[in-house]
This record gives sequence, C-alpha cells and structure tokens, in this order.
Amino acid sequence: MAKAAVMVDQPNSGLQQWKNGPARLGEFLKDVRSEMKKVVTPSKAEVQATTIVVIVTVFVFAAYFGAVDFLVGHLMDFIFQHLAK
Repeated sequence: MAKAAVMVDQPNSGLQQWKNGPARLGEFLKDVRSEMKKVVTPSKAEVQATTIVVIVTVFVFAAYFGAVDFLVGHLMDFIFQHLAK
C-alpha cells in the first residue's frame, strides 16, 4: 500500500527536490518490487475461458448492432418513401 505523505509548510527549492530524487526513486522502485510480488499470472485454462467469453460477447454485440442497424435503416427508408409521395 502506498504511504501517505504529510505536507509540511516549508519552502522546498528545486535544488532540494533534485537532491531528494535518488531517494525518491529508490523508494519508488522498492514499492514497485513489493507490488510485483503480488502479481499472479493466470493459468492457461483461465486465459482460454476469458478469451472465449470475449469472443462470444463480441459476436453477440455484433449481431445486436447489425439487427438494430438493419431495422433502423428499413424504418428510415419506409418513412422517406412515404414522405416523398
């Protein structure tokens, strides 16, 4: 978990920030290493399952939007044909 910083009402010059850079970088890298230890790589079965879910979802949405496009297109054609008469 990231550590909360307490703001102190002191003037902080650019030179002071530059001097603190390596220490801040080291703390950042230590936090990155700590967080990377918590990362879990999914198994092959999990990757396959989620990939199938994504592919099926894409096809379902494609069919839905295709049907809506078809219906709206024919409805607009019908309306324009009756307005043109």
